[in-house]
Amino acid sequence: MAAQFCPTCANLLIVEIGRQSNSAFRCRTCPYIYHIREKLTSKQLIARKEVDDVLGGAEAWKDVDQTDAHCPKCAHGRAYFRQMQTRSADEPMTTFYRCTQCAHNWKED
Repeated sequence: MAAQFCPTCANLLIVEIGRQSNSAFRCRTCPYIYHIREKLTSKQLIARKEVDDVLGGAEAWKDVDQTDAHCPKCAHGRAYFRQMQTRSADEPMTTFYRCTQCAHNWKED
């Protein structure tokens, strides 16, 4: 691939797109032009990282209390709940729920 900087004045080259094979890298300050002769592409797949459970995983739900709350997924009437401070200290705590039947998670601000 051609340099991304002008060899004459060291300014960044811009891509000037033309018809079919008339595209080029062009310098904005001097008359330098580098004609693009072929299309070059590269693709690199990045391995995904493991996602940490922000609610602490299964261990965090081990010793929590239950309450009457209707699950939005299965409409069951009981759920585990925990409260966490997710915003600034002058804001109310966020309540997280987990259905006792289907284990669906939801929150209430």
